[in-house]
Amino acid sequence: MTTATRTTIAELAAHLRPSLLRLTRVIRNQRVDMSVTLTQLSAMGTLRKSGPMSAGELASCERVQPPSMTKVLAMLEERGLVRRDAHPGDRRQAIIAITDAGIALLDSERRSRDAWLSQRLAQLTPDERALLRTVVPVLDKLAAL
Repeated sequence: MTTATRTTIAELAAHLRPSLLRLTRVIRNQRVDMSVTLTQLSAMGTLRKSGPMSAGELASCERVQPPSMTKVLAMLEERGLVRRDAHPGDRRQAIIAITDAGIALLDSERRSRDAWLSQRLAQLTPDERALLRTVVPVLDKLAAL
């Protein structure tokens, strides 16, 4: 890779990063239930996607320390958004699962964010929306690298 190419890529990164951060921040703020933190929503989302798991496994997936996850789960359990089931092989552990109420909250949050973004997208021109449609696979690729 040439120096000019590296410079062009660095310039693109410098322009793209703040825009992505701003958009992500604004979308995250389109919330239905502000009493649930983004960390709690993320933990519930992981449970929904990956299925029931131990608190330690969930902490690892969420890249947080186990004591922090214990606090997150206590709040979610208190609100009936997750439940603890007995671990089939080790009675000292519990398996954490999302409840129907937790799924309903995640669905509500997703609908709220989708509605906000749909309203914004409707304000763009058809050409701008078509351009964004072509960028989605590239953004997905960036996230997976």
